[in-house]
Amino acid sequence: MQRPLSSSSWLRKFSQKYVNGGSQTQDTLPSDETDSKKEKSDVLTEVMSATSFGSTTRTLKHRHVQLIGIGGTIGTALFVQIGSGLTKGGPASLFLAFSIWSTFILAINNCLSEMVTWIPVSSPFIRFADRFVDPALGFCAGVNFFIFETALIPFEIIAFNVVLQFWTDKIPVVAVIVFMLVAYSLLNVFAVKYYGESEFWLALGKVILAVGLIIFTFITMVGGNPQHDVYGFRFWDPSKVEGAPFAEYIKTGSLGRFLGFLACLIQASFTIAGPDYVAMAAGEAHHPRRTMPRAFKSVFYRLTTFFVIGSFCIGTVVSYNDPHLLNAISNAHPGAGASPYVIAMQRLGIPVLPHIVNALILTAVFSAGNSYVFCASRTLYGLALEGKMPKILQTCTSNGVPIYCVAIPLVISLLAFLQVSNNAAVVLQWFVNLVTASQLLNYAIISFTYIRFHKALKAQGISRDTLPHKSFWQPFSAYYALAGTLTMAFVGGYTVFLPGRWDVPSFIFSYAMIGVVPVLFLFWKIKNKTEWQPLETMSFFDHERKEVDQYEGDLPTKPRSRRCCVALNF
Repeated sequence: MQRPLSSSSWLRKFSQKYVNGGSQTQDTLPSDETDSKKEKSDVLTEVMSATSFGSTTRTLKHRHVQLIGIGGTIGTALFVQIGSGLTKGGPASLFLAFSIWSTFILAINNCLSEMVTWIPVSSPFIRFADRFVDPALGFCAGVNFFIFETALIPFEIIAFNVVLQFWTDKIPVVAVIVFMLVAYSLLNVFAVKYYGESEFWLALGKVILAVGLIIFTFITMVGGNPQHDVYGFRFWDPSKVEGAPFAEYIKTGSLGRFLGFLACLIQASFTIAGPDYVAMAAGEAHHPRRTMPRAFKSVFYRLTTFFVIGSFCIGTVVSYNDPHLLNAISNAHPGAGASPYVIAMQRLGIPVLPHIVNALILTAVFSAGNSYVFCASRTLYGLALEGKMPKILQTCTSNGVPIYCVAIPLVISLLAFLQVSNNAAVVLQWFVNLVTASQLLNYAIISFTYIRFHKALKAQGISRDTLPHKSFWQPFSAYYALAGTLTMAFVGGYTVFLPGRWDVPSFIFSYAMIGVVPVLFLFWKIKNKTEWQPLETMSFFDHERKEVDQYEGDLPTKPRSRRCCVALNF
């Protein structure tokens, strides 16, 4: 490809074709005097990096995308709330449930990686549902994911205040909520690169915490603690802990042990995530065809390290029936006080470490909320691009930030003020129940969308070997993920149907989205008379793919960086 960079007229054409096609303009292109090779290369890199497709800019680097995936995945659920699953199922059920559910998330990752790498657009899986299935499914998928992400923002704001109370309850709740909302606004409004950079360092703190707690487990279990207690697998041994390693829940005997495992599986379905957050960064990723496959590949390592090994460690450091753990959960102890790791540290007489853990959990909570603001705003933006939300939501700042799409979830996050007049634990549970089914339905939609995508490729004679990335075990992975996520969506609130356990709020929050999503689908389908996309004529975002091809083709070739933070696979 020829690139006559010395021509200012070429640069003007380039600006008109690729930059001014969006809502923003470029006023800083070089003059005719720019003639050195280094300056030409720098100019091209800068212009290409900020190329706007749909007005957002491709400024998120590989390391940003990697850590954004972690930012939305790891929060209090992995370090604190996981203890609730341990008390219900025991260490073996917890480990088995998290291991099994990780395979479903890996299957969803396979579906997304293939589609998103070939078509790296904003809000990809929402727009894929529109083009590959039915515009009505794209609408309900977008609204469902937006509700899911937006509901998690006040959840993390409330959780931040709870974690803070580990040290003091003197800080007014209102002040904490205002601080969080202002901080999220600053990080998400001014520029994508600031969001990406802040999320990189915040998520790096989560990696340090997760890996540090795993190391803590393996050191202390062999006697590396102040009491020199070689506890090993004591809490897995039924001769030392009654009922271990498979605890009974609700019922006794084999049925009780199965219900304990099921409780852990429900816990895992809320806790484990990842590929959807990576996918949301596709429309703003620099060099997406190279960046996205590497980011999706790293999901496997995150699942294995953080969730599978992490669940094993939780059941190893503390007994499932530890009175301190049961008391901390029932009385909603603040912050790290309810963490199985902190309870283990206190049992072993380790003084300072609980405060370090709480500080890192605090950054983990902040980072998770930051990711939810980003994903919620980009979901709304994707709906606007597809004509399913008011056109004004397509408006972006000169830095490529969809300003109104960022503002709306932040305004909805004012629901966090519910904590002022209600118990924090109660409010947190409201949000958890609401979003769990929503997340599972989102994964089911992604899986079904891939099935249609796979069939359309075959119907149109397009070989998957020609795609920039081909995932493995397809279409089995898609069917496997679809069956698992749909099943768990209906199983999640099963306890309300057991004798003597009926609870109206629990039923509503557990199954509300299962009723809302079909209603949204029918509403859009009837209102707009949409049609099921035929496999033989289905389009694959041809215009958008050509833009990305041109963008990547004009990027200067650079030697791949070997810095450890860039190559980080977590």
